[in-house]
Parts: sequence; C-alpha cells; structure tokens
Amino acid sequence: MFYSILNFMTEKIELSKTDFTHKIKDFWSLLSKEEQATILPHIVCQSYKKNEAIYHEGDSPDHLLCILSGKIKIFRDGVGGRSQILRVLRPGQYFGYRASMAKEPYVTGAAAFEPSEICAIPMTDIYNAMRTNHALSFFFIKELATDLGISDQRAVSLTQKHVRGRLAESLLYLKDVYGITPKDKSLSIHLTREDLAALSNMTTSNAIRTLSNFAEEGIIMTEGKDIVILNEEKLARISRFG
Repeated sequence: MFYSILNFMTEKIELSKTDFTHKIKDFWSLLSKEEQATILPHIVCQSYKKNEAIYHEGDSPDHLLCILSGKIKIFRDGVGGRSQILRVLRPGQYFGYRASMAKEPYVTGAAAFEPSEICAIPMTDIYNAMRTNHALSFFFIKELATDLGISDQRAVSLTQKHVRGRLAESLLYLKDVYGITPKDKSLSIHLTREDLAALSNMTTSNAIRTLSNFAEEGIIMTEGKDIVILNEEKLARISRFG
C-alpha cells in the first residue's frame, strides 16, 4: 500500500509568504503572479525531529519537497537491514519529485539528520505550471541533471575506491554541501559514525578505524561528532587516488 507524504508529516508550521518565498526564491521567482496565487494555498510546511522519516521506499510521490532549514539524507535500505546514504541535502534544495515524474513509487527513503523544516507543494500544481512555463521546466531539468551527475560520480567512487578513498571523498562531499562552522572550522554537520559509514559504503568499524588513522596522520581532528579537516589537500589526494 502506498501512502501520501502528508501522512508522515508531524508538526505543522506557519510561515508568511515572505518567509517562504525568500527561502526558495530560485524556484518561486520563475512562477508568474497567477501561478503563485494558485499554488500558495496548497503549500503545507512541516517540522521534523532528528532522525524522523520524511518518506519511505514504496510511498506514493505526491509532492515537491523544499528544505527550509535543517539537513536531510536520501538513502536506500540494503541487504541485511544495512542502509546506504545516496545523497545529503541542505536548505534551499528540492527533492521527492523525481519518482513522480517517472510515475513510480519512491525507490529511496528520506529522513532528517537534525530538526528540519520542509514545505510540500502538490506535484499536480507543478505539472500544471510546467505545461506553459518553460523556465520552470528547464529548472527541473537542470536539477535532475545535477542530481544524476552526483549519483554517477558517487556510484563509481563507492564501488571502486578502497575504504580510505571512500571516506576521504565523503568528508569532502560533506564539506562541499554543508561547509564548516566559523567558530572551530569543523564540518557543519554532526554525523553518527553509523551514518558516516552508510555514506561511505563501509562498515561502522571500518569508518571508525579509518577516521582514527586520518587523525593519527594529522589529516583531520575529531572531538565527539565534530570533525575538523586539517589537511584538505592530502584528503583530496587520498580521495582522488582512493
């Protein structure tokens, strides 16, 4: 049985039009005034707790999902209950629409890394706008093409690189997506070792051991879940030649 994305949403939040449109202005600015007026009443914004599921594999894809705040992981369950994190997302990014465009149920799951706010726009409204709004159509073509490029690159890396190369690439990927904190220069995301392993296609024990090796070599510094990249050039070299 397929479920609507709204069945999994928890606490509803209220945002003014200004708050909402500012956070997704790259998408919203492509709509005409008439399209904005049609879509706005149908938008539902929700908050999610840390680790809370947003949708599951097999659910019906009914909405375009927009991240207003927080951090999201897209993953797929593998053999023996082990998950593989395929992508991570930051505020201002969109997800959940590919399956609808392919006319199939979700082949991945999505969950919040941390407390997050997400707005859902019915795909029927998106399709109605795309029929005459060519700029909006090209926007989604570009989004899909970008996601495909990331997936292609990571597919090769996660299957052909050794554990050091995979973990190095994951750390650089997290830096590219989330950046670093101004205060202590650590990655601006706190991952469990299990999530870091799932992102790097390795066991948790291998992830812990490889992180320790990187720290001993002076490439990174760890304190709890905080990871500081000390030698990005060396980390990039390990990732490249993995």
